[in-house]
Amino acid sequence: MADESYIQQLFAERIGGSNYGKSTAIYKFEKIKRAKIAAKAEKPDVDLIDMGVGEPDEMAFPEVVQTLQEEAAKPENRGYADNGGAEYKQAVADYMQKIFGVELDPDTEVLHSIGSKAALSIIPACFINPDDYVLMTTPGYPVFGTHAQYFGGKVYNYQLSAENAFLPDLDSAPADALEKAKVLVINYPNNPTGASATIEFYEKVVAFAKQHNLIVLQDAAYSALIFEGKPISILQVPGGKDVAVELHSLSKGFNMTGWRIGWVCGNPLIVKAYGDLKDNSDSGQFLAIQKAAAAALGNPGITEAIATKYSRRMDMLVEVLRASGFNAVKPKGSFFLYTAAPKSATKPDGSKVEFSSGEDFSQFLIRELLISTVPWDDAGSFVRFSVTFAAKGEDAEKEVVTEIGKRLGDYSFSF
Repeated sequence: MADESYIQQLFAERIGGSNYGKSTAIYKFEKIKRAKIAAKAEKPDVDLIDMGVGEPDEMAFPEVVQTLQEEAAKPENRGYADNGGAEYKQAVADYMQKIFGVELDPDTEVLHSIGSKAALSIIPACFINPDDYVLMTTPGYPVFGTHAQYFGGKVYNYQLSAENAFLPDLDSAPADALEKAKVLVINYPNNPTGASATIEFYEKVVAFAKQHNLIVLQDAAYSALIFEGKPISILQVPGGKDVAVELHSLSKGFNMTGWRIGWVCGNPLIVKAYGDLKDNSDSGQFLAIQKAAAAALGNPGITEAIATKYSRRMDMLVEVLRASGFNAVKPKGSFFLYTAAPKSATKPDGSKVEFSSGEDFSQFLIRELLISTVPWDDAGSFVRFSVTFAAKGEDAEKEVVTEIGKRLGDYSFSF
């Protein structure tokens, strides 16, 4: 068009080229946002129960906040952190040894990240050339694949299914993708399914990586938020450090989402490459935040308390969902409950509503019941409930979940 700015012609093809910004497609989270606004306007007297929030419902623990306050006041913390923060790297190494039994050299095998998302966006630049493949999972967190595609790479997605405990069937990747693959990205405990890996699975992953000359990136953002047994790491597996790095985060397990602090650890060559690229991407997280994070890592009881809360909420939620006919199964970790969406619902007046997708059902829950969830239709019609709904104390939690059961109980669902 004649009145278009010349800038419209300058966008890179990776973000749409000259058509950038012209798409009328609405991202699912924007649809959820709009539906929540409309539902609250239509039913102002009904509280919206938000179970779509993928972040903790409470602040960081007081001792962590206090450490930040103290460290922020010290002049020696005012400057660029770059890839530094020796105290934080040592705290990470101590934490990995205490929680997972993994020995790490804090100087060569640990490096901080400004949250896992930042690391996932940086590491593809270390490895991906045009036409290289990344092996990922669907459903899953897409950031690594998105950036791989920015560099001309390609993504093969393993489809996760309940029949395989939401673990990828590694050998099912086509030969042409395997031949050109450089990186396998996994995420356990998993977002959105809540599935957990096993040591046996990690052993398979390590053997598979060595067979096909792959590096492994295990996104371990929910690693310590487990409800039974002990947390596990791919770096516990013999040979794990030969091929893998783990991305850890304090966002979920320490209520520190907005603090943007995590770490990459494992294979020293991969950690070094990440550090070199990171050094040209940012100037490091504020040292006061790194030192507060070190204080948090020195108190893993924080994560245990948070996991206990989410486990309790999960038990209650599973019970009310099953009472309404859902085949809900408590996951072994994370704060996500991933369950198949119904095919239809019969309203109290006898009328019927059909659902052709998880998104249809999720929108129905918001509009009709003011219950917000996140749909996942990548591998079947599913919705993800998050037990991070706002509630202070056990009595309030019971009230919220009882109300969920009451609202669902007015309908008859068919699966």
